[in-house]
Amino acid sequence: MLVLPLVAWMYVCAVVALAAGVIATASYDRLDWPTLVVTAVLFLVCDSVPARLSVRRARVSLSFAASLATVVLLGPACAALLGICAVVTGQRSVPFVKRLFNGAQFALSGYAAGVVFCLLAGDRAGLGQEGWLERVIGPFLGALVTFVLVNLALMGGVLLLSRQATVRELLSGSGPLVFGCLGYGMVGLLVAGLWAHEGIGPLAAVLVLLPLFVARWAFEQTRAQRQAHAATLAALCQAVETKDYYTRGHSERVSRGSVMIAQEIGMRSDRVEAIRYAGMLHDVGKLGVPTKVLQKTGPMSEDDLAAIQLHPMRGLEIVRDIGFLDEALAGIMHHHEKMNGRGYPMGLAGDEIPEFARIIAVADAFDAMTSNRSYRAACTIEEAVVELRRCAGDQFDPVMVESFVRALDRLGWELPGPVSVPGDAEVAQQDHDDPTAPLEVQ
Repeated sequence: MLVLPLVAWMYVCAVVALAAGVIATASYDRLDWPTLVVTAVLFLVCDSVPARLSVRRARVSLSFAASLATVVLLGPACAALLGICAVVTGQRSVPFVKRLFNGAQFALSGYAAGVVFCLLAGDRAGLGQEGWLERVIGPFLGALVTFVLVNLALMGGVLLLSRQATVRELLSGSGPLVFGCLGYGMVGLLVAGLWAHEGIGPLAAVLVLLPLFVARWAFEQTRAQRQAHAATLAALCQAVETKDYYTRGHSERVSRGSVMIAQEIGMRSDRVEAIRYAGMLHDVGKLGVPTKVLQKTGPMSEDDLAAIQLHPMRGLEIVRDIGFLDEALAGIMHHHEKMNGRGYPMGLAGDEIPEFARIIAVADAFDAMTSNRSYRAACTIEEAVVELRRCAGDQFDPVMVESFVRALDRLGWELPGPVSVPGDAEVAQQDHDDPTAPLEVQ
């Protein structure tokens, strides 16, 4: 937050000022200090232990529940006042400026949600009345959706203005965040409903802590599982790359390039994650190719060429039972197909080639061209782009090529460093991924 550009700082200041104005001018006709103190404690406890999602750098604050409960119990003004608690959150690692902004966005989101709830519920929301839940469930859902949308819009504004994300990235990554926020927010209705029962009252806040933390545990388990998946895939990639000094880091770079293309064409977040895996594992079938073939210094025999061209199918055989890969399997199987139908292993052409495979083919070839090889120095980025465009329509999907070029212009590309090869090591004199140097067959 301390390195925000000026326009982002102005935005943060405007949001904080607007929240302060709302809190200062709101009418606190339903203020009940004991109830507000209990919901504030619940807010602080929940906000201090946010749930980390699988989306990069994304967290969901459990305090959504306390804010939404306050909307029902005390109205929009008190919901806005509750947002101040985010400034003194237990997340000590969060800079003060960011905590101040979080407090402001919680205040504005709570106030907007409260206004919507009051408009939709009218005088039907009396706590403790028979049939209360049936009367408020609709207004509460309206308030919940309002809270989530306002909160995400305010956060999206600062991410856009600080250039930490693009509109397309925000839209593609918002799905898991929206569902996480909506899920936690529904607990607010549970708090308010329990509060209405005689003899429970403030104990409702304590009773909901267990299901809240169980939900948080479930989110954390999902994230840990994904991290374990990623570690397993990274180990497979490392096993492949031990066969050739010149391909170290290749799988990771192809994965990154594939994600760049996928995000550029507006692919939804779950498919972006799948193609990240596909890019990492696209060459895993090389584990089934003899090392002497991969490191061959002279022309390929027909048998050598057949072994190379079977590696996509070998890759499918190795990872086909990994359930979470889903669509990634098609990318692994067909990333060497060509638009003109002269690729392998199936000779697919045009739109017959799965979208994942057409994306990986571009990223794969680009990284091969911009990497040093034993038989040539690395191409420059500009030279590689020229070659991609020259082969577009014949070997590569033109849409994917142009999408990659646009992403390159915006995000850049980190070229691999020099390759250190032991003097007695054998290295290949050709590369099946390199469109500038087709395989030589004897």
